[in-house]
Amino acid sequence: MLTTLQGVYRKGKIVLKNNPTNIPDETPVIVTFLGGEGIDLRARGISEEQAGEIRAQLAAFAEEWDSPEMSIYDNYEAHV
Repeated sequence: MLTTLQGVYRKGKIVLKNNPTNIPDETPVIVTFLGGEGIDLRARGISEEQAGEIRAQLAAFAEEWDSPEMSIYDNYEAHV
């Protein structure tokens, strides 16, 4: 399951903008800190329009990946 949430690091804790409703307690997470200025898409050759198109294309993937059927991959190593 891949789920993206926004938040900030404040006083030693991650404060999420919205709490997820479909994530069970004790689910492992990976936190990536972004620079305070965010990601400069233009420096990577991506326009605002292209970023919108990419987001729209990935939305269908995210919906499928977050489906209950995909939970089999949550502990993939145990089944290999």
